[in-house]
Amino acid sequence: MKRANIEEFFRRLAERDPEPKTELEYVNPYTLLVAVVLSAQATDVGVNKATKALFKIADNPAAMVALGEATVRDHVKTIGLYKTKAANVIRLSEILLEKHGGQVPRKREDLEELPGVGRKTANVVLNVAFGEPTIAVDTHIFRVSNRTGLAPGKTVEAVEEKLVKVVPKAYRLHAHHWLILHGRYICKARKPDCAVCSVIDLCAYEAKTVLTA
Repeated sequence: MKRANIEEFFRRLAERDPEPKTELEYVNPYTLLVAVVLSAQATDVGVNKATKALFKIADNPAAMVALGEATVRDHVKTIGLYKTKAANVIRLSEILLEKHGGQVPRKREDLEELPGVGRKTANVVLNVAFGEPTIAVDTHIFRVSNRTGLAPGKTVEAVEEKLVKVVPKAYRLHAHHWLILHGRYICKARKPDCAVCSVIDLCAYEAKTVLTA
């Protein structure tokens, strides 16, 4: 995609949704971190249902550790891989207490040392909790970036690297959410809803579901 088209691509997404937000429900950086860890291979809707009651009784590391792994497991048992995730939540909470004064660190390296936290999760936390212009490439962003020609790449890392280079600085803070929401609701995996796509004329996808001029 040409630079001018990339600028227009994000201008339109921004016009449609000026202040995009994560669909995960959280109350502070810690609960955001837990929610993102739980969201791996799960839907935001499913995570929100599981954490609604959990976050009311444990919205900080000390409270979560006090609950114990069995109780956390019981709260998140509707989520895939819940046993491993519950163990990760307890252990990362212990590490936050031991090494970070109970606070979520703002450094990527520190975040990625936590159980269940990879680069994507760290990017989400840095972006949403701390306003860093990071881009967490999930399946939606990977698909949109390749399908539209915005930032094609064979790996998640390659797509992230390209996005960081091509997304105009003015749009970088919210680019992550615009692309996720676009992929989730419009540029869907099985059948993209091209008829309501605001960037259809900028997109390189050949198998569009509607004809373009």
